[in-house]
Amino acid sequence: MQPPANGSAGPDNATLEMLRDPAIAVALPVVYSLVALVSIPGNLFSLWVLCRRIGPRSPSVIFMINLSVTDLMLAAVLPFQIYYHCNRHHWVFGVLLCNVVTVAFYANMYSSILTMTFISVERFLGVLYPLSSKRWRRRRYAVAACAGTWLLLLAALSPLARTDLTYPVHALGIVTCFDVLKWSMLPNLAMWAVFLFTIFIVLFLIPFLVTVACYTATILKLLRTDEAHGLGQRRRAVGLAAVVLLAFVTCFAPNNFVLLAHIVGRLFYDRSFYHIYKLTLCLSCVNNCLDPFVYYFASREFQLRLREYLRCGWVPADPLDARPESLFSARTTSVRSEAGTRTEGPEGASRPSLKRQESEF
Repeated sequence: MQPPANGSAGPDNATLEMLRDPAIAVALPVVYSLVALVSIPGNLFSLWVLCRRIGPRSPSVIFMINLSVTDLMLAAVLPFQIYYHCNRHHWVFGVLLCNVVTVAFYANMYSSILTMTFISVERFLGVLYPLSSKRWRRRRYAVAACAGTWLLLLAALSPLARTDLTYPVHALGIVTCFDVLKWSMLPNLAMWAVFLFTIFIVLFLIPFLVTVACYTATILKLLRTDEAHGLGQRRRAVGLAAVVLLAFVTCFAPNNFVLLAHIVGRLFYDRSFYHIYKLTLCLSCVNNCLDPFVYYFASREFQLRLREYLRCGWVPADPLDARPESLFSARTTSVRSEAGTRTEGPEGASRPSLKRQESEF
């Protein structure tokens, strides 16, 4: 799988067509610009409320803080992507910055997936097993989970950090950044397969299945809970779980399943779906704009601060609901369960790919 000794082979026709595609050249900068404009102020405000006005009082809030930081870090590298695609996919910022932007972009995207999975598991345990799981739903474990996530991502993406991800496409007179990868980046086809399938399975498929299972079980449990005075809270909790699950499926699933099709096609059938993958990549970034709305519906304190900031007045008081922690806070569920007077709280809401030429992934 090493490139030809004379180095004359360039990207295949499918790659060149993708780089010439006007839809990609227009759609990516537009979507990334909108995401940056909405995500940066929204997540800055969210981070301020979560850290200064609510505080890391529960695992849910710690995960939300990590998610907000993740969203901000991803949004911070979008201007480089916007300029790159507006400049005809021509990278002018050098090799080091290409590596930094690429690793930051994908690390933060997959960090969002894993963090949302942790939130779903924490809610699942808090709603269905509030007492037996109480010892595991603590802040120190949430912090350890966030730290472990970043170590896993840096290890998984380390081949990208150690490689020159720029590539001169002489046919178009441009230098790409992570749109064309040399086969020499990894020793052989088997290593390529391991690298790409590990990213898909470990960083997306398993978290995806866990998130779907946890939120489905959580919603079913909340719908079966009969607690008249908490009906409004239960409806909001179920609605929030449904919104988070919908955002996860809508934003992350299309991009990663297209990636799977591209991996199989590129490695074994000399087929490329990279142009579709680039377009669906936009959906993953759109999740940055949805997370502040999740915080808004999850925390009444967040609602109060936002309305105060926008001078919209205060939300009518609700003695059962006016708590600074998340609607899905494990503390609320556990306290109610320990009291022994109610059920679990509703708040828990022929293999052509062997050709010796470069390929894009």
